Amino acid sequence: MRTEVIGAQCRFWVGVVSAAHVSLGVQGRFAQLNHKKAGPLRKMAQGDWLVYYSPRTDTHGGTPVRVFTAIGCLADDLLYPYLASEQFIAFRRRVRYVPCHTAKISGMPGALSFIQDSTHWGYLFRRGHFEIGREDFLTNAQSMWGEAYEFGV
Repeated sequence: MRTEVIGAQCRFWVGVVSAAHVSLGVQGRFAQLNHKKAGPLRKMAQGDWLVYYSPRTDTHGGTPVRVFTAIGCLADDLLYPYLASEQFIAFRRRVRYVPCHTAKISGMPGALSFIQDSTHWGYLFRRGHFEIGREDFLTNAQSMWGEAYEFGV
């Protein structure tokens, strides 16, 4: 069994990104949010936890999947620019991702307090990035980590 330390002072966040882009971030050990903007990344601090939700497989025209796809802890407080193209600079943060499997949101709305309306639960995710409470994070993390993990403080 592996123990993940979840500090008493850390905060918990959801980032909304396509599954394909999440996969790139996990492979590269970085986070990008809200079309590569710096603002959402500045809100987070070292030791905070980020859970990715992916509404689709790809950003434009991808297949709907509606799953939580990755989970990780912010490795440091460094926000750094990344040259995405000759005309565009993206902003990133380093993340220590934890091995997990995807978790469908379809079975979770009643278990997550940040989803106030189970018929219109997707509206909140349109923000692209938002903070959640510790209990919601633990509920989500347990569904993604399964029995192989326990939580320490």
